[in-house]
Amino acid sequence: MVKALREETFYSVRMRASQNGPHEKGGKHISGGEQLSTYDNLKQSINVLLDKALSHSRGNPDFMQIQFEMIDEPIKKLKPLPIEINEAGSVEEGQSIARNLLEKAGVPTESIEKAHRELMEHSVLRGAILFDIRSCSRIGDRNEKGVRVSRMDWLTGDFEKWADHYNMSRSQRLKEALVLATKVSAHPATIAELCWSDDPEYITGYVASKKLGYQRITKLKEYGDERGCRIFFVDGSSHLQPYIDYLERQSILIQWEEDE
Repeated sequence: MVKALREETFYSVRMRASQNGPHEKGGKHISGGEQLSTYDNLKQSINVLLDKALSHSRGNPDFMQIQFEMIDEPIKKLKPLPIEINEAGSVEEGQSIARNLLEKAGVPTESIEKAHRELMEHSVLRGAILFDIRSCSRIGDRNEKGVRVSRMDWLTGDFEKWADHYNMSRSQRLKEALVLATKVSAHPATIAELCWSDDPEYITGYVASKKLGYQRITKLKEYGDERGCRIFFVDGSSHLQPYIDYLERQSILIQWEEDE
C-alpha cells in the first residue's frame, strides 16, 4: 500500500559526475546519485554524494553537478521489496538465472532476447531502456540518454534496522539499488527490471518485480567490464508519458516496519 508522507519538508539532492566534460557534450559517465534530505541534513547528504563521485572506480571526474530543490508535493511511502540472493558461479550462469526470473515475472522470451540486442547497441546508456513486452520493442525516444529514475531514498536509520533484521549488508550500494527497484516495481505498468552496474569492480546485479521481489544475482558480468544494464520491461498498453513522469518526478520514501 502507498501512503503520503507530509510530516516534514524534504529536499531532493542529486549528483552527476563525468570525465572529459559534461554528459551532454560527450563526457564519460562516472557516477550519479541522489538522496532525500531534510534541510538540517543537506550538508551531510551533499558530502555523501560528493565522496561517491570522487572515489569511483570508473575514474576521476572533471565535471560534477550537485543540486537540491525543495519537494512541494506529498512524498509517497513504499515498503521495500522482499529480497532473495541467487548465487552464480559464472556470468553464463548468472545470465541464465536472470532470464529464468524475467520469464517467471511475465516477460516473454522474445522480449528478453530483443532487449538484450538493444542493450548491446546502446552500451553507454546513462539511464534505463524502456522495453514494451507487447510490441517487443524499445519505447521512448531517449536514444543514449535513457530514462533516469529520481526523487527517492530510504532514511539511513530505518535501512540499517532492516539490514540488521535480515542479516544483510548495510552498504550504500544495496540501499540505493533496493530503493530504485522498489519504486520502479510499484508502478502498475512495470512488469520487471533487469540491472547490473557500470562499475567495473562490481559484478552483482538483480531482477526485480512485484511478483518476485528483489532477486539479487551474484555475478552478471565479468570483473573489469564497464558496461552496465538497466532495462524496464513494461506493459505498453499504459500511457508512456505518465509512466516516465512517475519515474522521474514522483518522490518516494522507503519505510520498513519490523512487525511486518
